[in-house]
Amino acid sequence: MKKHHQTPHHLASAAALALALAAGMAMPAHAQTLKIAAVGPTTGPVTQYGDMVREGIYTAVEQVNAAGGVNGKKLEVVVVDDGCEPKQGPTAANRVVNERIGFVVGPVCSGASIAAAPIYEQEGVVMITPSATAPALTDGKKYNFIFRTIGRDDQQGPAAAAYIVDKFKPKKVAVLHDKQSYGQGIATSVKSQLEKAGIPVAVFEGINAGDSDYSAVITKLKSENVDFVYYGGYHPEMGLLMRQAAEQGLKARFMGPEGAGNPDINAIAGPAVEGMLLTLPADFSQDPKNADLVKAFKDKQRNAGGAFQLTAYTATMAIVDGIKGSGSTDPTKVAAWLHKNSIDTPIGKVSWNAQGDLNSFAFQVYEWHKDGTHTLAK
Repeated sequence: MKKHHQTPHHLASAAALALALAAGMAMPAHAQTLKIAAVGPTTGPVTQYGDMVREGIYTAVEQVNAAGGVNGKKLEVVVVDDGCEPKQGPTAANRVVNERIGFVVGPVCSGASIAAAPIYEQEGVVMITPSATAPALTDGKKYNFIFRTIGRDDQQGPAAAAYIVDKFKPKKVAVLHDKQSYGQGIATSVKSQLEKAGIPVAVFEGINAGDSDYSAVITKLKSENVDFVYYGGYHPEMGLLMRQAAEQGLKARFMGPEGAGNPDINAIAGPAVEGMLLTLPADFSQDPKNADLVKAFKDKQRNAGGAFQLTAYTATMAIVDGIKGSGSTDPTKVAAWLHKNSIDTPIGKVSWNAQGDLNSFAFQVYEWHKDGTHTLAK
């Protein structure tokens, strides 16, 4: 290899380049972009929930940029993987902070959100989660920068319990959960509501997420003559529970939260998935006022009718509206504006209370079918 000798001219040029880089001048076009971090799983067993959220973010960003951006800047999405794991939440948050990104849509899962939120709050980063429903994210925290565009488990739990009490009228219920923030939180909410209504909860128990054999707990449910099972958690365990229950002859109806509403559950549960009940955000894609937006999703081969696409779209647009409304890209001013204002969105008119939770949100009960579709439960 021929050795390259640097002349003073070369050294001067290198010094000038270094100064330009240090001053952020090397890429002038980049200064015209405003970064939004999309934080959620791109790896792990619940990656598809991250996919749903990113579909909503990308669609919103494409529309904003096509209309000229916000305050003269085009939006740029920076995808940050947290695997939906609490231990990765702070790592992802620190990456966002280190890259000097002031706005986050996500995290997707409650455990990761709870772990990451203190960092975003301390560093003054606006975080809007479109999918984390655990009350523990916001309760008693006095956060200024943390918001949701989805309801909480203590809104979702009562919707589930009301359906169980009014429509199914079970004799004995089992309430199971995955021992994690999201699953245990919503299971506890459902149990509380059922007991208030006089429905006996014969079994309240946690299972280990990631296990492959739940025969012991199913044997217990059979011995207790349970005819209805509520499970708080995600689709991999819900699918196994239903399949193994069917194999062991447990005649019980299963119900879960929106975290179980993943098309992959069909392959895990097989025919036993038919008739699974779910609480999900209302299907805002069916609202006629959203027809043009639904088409924009379809044009990109995206599904506006999933659980989190339109809540993620709304979270992204809330950031945009906050920037426009406050006239600033300063996250402190954007957060203050969001706390004081309501905005029109595809999921309806939204506003936030002092701790960043939506003032109202509608969950509905759906019935899941083995072809992957779901319909409103009767």
